[in-house]
Amino acid sequence: MSVQLSRNCLILLGALLVLALGLRLYRVGTYGIYFDEKSTLLISQGVCLEGANQKDVFSKPYFTPAEFWKPKTINDFIEADIRGDIGNSPAYYGVLWLWLKVFGLSDASLRMPSVIFSVLIVWLLFVFVRRHFLPEKRDVGPSNPNSLTSVEKLALASAAIATIEPFFVAYSHIARNYSMTFFLTLLATHIFLLIQERIRSSTRNSLSSVTPSLPWLYLAYGAVFVTAVLSHYLAITVFLCHGLYALLYLRNSRAWVTLGLTAAVGLGLISLWFFFGGGTYTFYILEEQKNFYRNLALTNPLNNGFGIILPATIPNITVRAIPVFSDLFIITNGLSQTLSNIQNSLLALGLGVSSTLVMHRYFSTSKPPVWVYAAVTVLLLAGIPFYTMQPARLLVLSIAIPFVYLIARYVIDQTDTYQKRFVVLLVLLAFIPTLFLLFMAWRSGHTYGITQRYSGFSFPYVCILVALGLYQLTSLRWWFSLPIAAVLLIQTGHIALTLGNIYADTSPKYTLFGTPRIANPYQSSAQQLTQLYAPGDTILYPNKKRIIFSKKNDTTFSPVSLYDAQLVNVYLPKDAHYIQRVDPNERDRIVLVKGNSDKKITIFDFQGNTFRYGD
Repeated sequence: MSVQLSRNCLILLGALLVLALGLRLYRVGTYGIYFDEKSTLLISQGVCLEGANQKDVFSKPYFTPAEFWKPKTINDFIEADIRGDIGNSPAYYGVLWLWLKVFGLSDASLRMPSVIFSVLIVWLLFVFVRRHFLPEKRDVGPSNPNSLTSVEKLALASAAIATIEPFFVAYSHIARNYSMTFFLTLLATHIFLLIQERIRSSTRNSLSSVTPSLPWLYLAYGAVFVTAVLSHYLAITVFLCHGLYALLYLRNSRAWVTLGLTAAVGLGLISLWFFFGGGTYTFYILEEQKNFYRNLALTNPLNNGFGIILPATIPNITVRAIPVFSDLFIITNGLSQTLSNIQNSLLALGLGVSSTLVMHRYFSTSKPPVWVYAAVTVLLLAGIPFYTMQPARLLVLSIAIPFVYLIARYVIDQTDTYQKRFVVLLVLLAFIPTLFLLFMAWRSGHTYGITQRYSGFSFPYVCILVALGLYQLTSLRWWFSLPIAAVLLIQTGHIALTLGNIYADTSPKYTLFGTPRIANPYQSSAQQLTQLYAPGDTILYPNKKRIIFSKKNDTTFSPVSLYDAQLVNVYLPKDAHYIQRVDPNERDRIVLVKGNSDKKITIFDFQGNTFRYGD
């Protein structure tokens, strides 16, 4: 098998990577950091939210940036991680700390690792498909060296879907661990399949021991396993899928022992964090949060300040799961609201089933009865006069069943045994992370944690499944493919609108904001203070109302809120000696008091509305 890419393939892959980078860089620093990103910023600098590890700084009547920026220890980083992110993501915060150390601090710089890892997902997805979706006999290639093989087309299609996937674009604009973890789990799956390949090779060749490259692969797999789980704990769901795949197909006892040892050593290293690092508080806080949200679900499910939190009954879990599964597939993205109208949805799905039956009956017929030429088009359009809401979206829903059929048809007709096993792994990885979330919601008694980002590990593999359907679509008879392709163009328009809303900061399911944020007020305030401050001046910060949800996680021994003071000081010069204090009677304004006079300059006024500023 030649590993060399054709010139055309390289050009197309390069174009996709440039497009992916452009989509992720566009407006990346436009809007101010929101609450979780503020936690990211402070944790990466070893600063606890509300100053639990800075009592010596904030317990005095006045403090300075130089005191705020005193050197931090490993214990400071652990304490910040405990209080800011329940001990989760130390690997990500380590990477971010190093990045900011090298490239400096700004909103764009804070988010740049997410951008880079998101682009790397596109590249690795191409490598992943091209490497692992080859047939068992791998010596088949195009006669023209510049032509694309079928596997290269699938790999490029998968990468193209990932390039424009709104979920990936949105989370590349968020300074959190998600993009890094999605990349690491895809990399882990890649290495896992390389291990399986080497095992099969050694078995076929009746080798008495594993091939020389296997120890390095096991070492790499273990390292990525540890890093991924310490980037986000729920990455463990991906490795659960690896274990299920091995149960189904791995029949080599030596390999089982080696994989078991790799897992044991990896878990041992991870456990060090739970015994001696920030993970010591994780299970306590998770239990506390479970009880807190379950109590809200039972007593105040609607107006609690955290969104709608329902008791974890089967119907409630199902309702919350529908948008998660719907948005997982780019062809059904945004259809969850449409599904709320049961009559319209059933009609659209019924027409989709009818279209699928026609396609199946005449799939291979080159000259079907005359009525078949128009059958799928007529069936898909038949519901338009009867849809009472969003007819274009329901038209998209009507091709969901035919598209699933196309994926299944590709797998049945165009894959060998080796490739079918690969598809089984894709299906496990596409659904198990979300099913795990649903199971945990049922155990916890509330629906708060059922959200897309916690099962986002599935997206790369779903991109491949969708690519299989698109590839099969190109081989259909025109009378079947054209109407489906036309409806897919409608969905492409929806994806473009969704990306526009993400860039405009008006897509709540991704950005968390329906009202656009302004640029970072903390950074702009720091810039103004640096320009205006003179010796003898005093900087006053507002004392926002603080709600303590967890005494163990959030307690600060300060009588006033330090949040705004901390966030402005992050952007002030580290060696500055500006005199600062928190004004206990002020709720909204950052103020510069000039000398001993009564002259006050309002640097920024939150006006009691913090939501626009990322809280």
